[in-house]
Amino acid sequence: MADSSFDIVSKLDRQEVDNALSQAAKELAQRYDFKGTGAEIKWSGDVIEISASADDRANAVLDVFKEKLIKRQQSLKVLDPGEVRQSGRESKITVALKEGISSEDAKKVGKLIRDEGPKGVKVQIQGDELRVSSKSRDDLQAVQALVKGEDLDFPVQFVNYR
Repeated sequence: MADSSFDIVSKLDRQEVDNALSQAAKELAQRYDFKGTGAEIKWSGDVIEISASADDRANAVLDVFKEKLIKRQQSLKVLDPGEVRQSGRESKITVALKEGISSEDAKKVGKLIRDEGPKGVKVQIQGDELRVSSKSRDDLQAVQALVKGEDLDFPVQFVNYR
């Protein structure tokens, strides 16, 4: 019998992030507590730029955006917000989006699966994803449960289950 396998990846749904950003921008325009604070959130290349008149307002805009992401079932682990910085009279936050599994994280997950996972499960690092294979599909499901239960600092999805 051939080996069964699946891939562990860390991808974000850009369309959902864009929708959450649009909803957050719309809410900022409508909410009374943001009137006159110059609060805005927008794309700036591949990062999200938040600006407001004060540090606490900029953090409040970030919280609104996080709320919208949660409502759209997106993990907050994809966000990498920078520190609040002053730019003239404005406070700005640059939020980078993390995608893919770094080689250190891939090695950490591979070691976790080899140490705590079922015997006979093979793990291969392929770029920014991991291929997990085994003769037993039950073992693969046990590995998925193990990885889901682990508190990793990046979101994981399981794809190409064969």
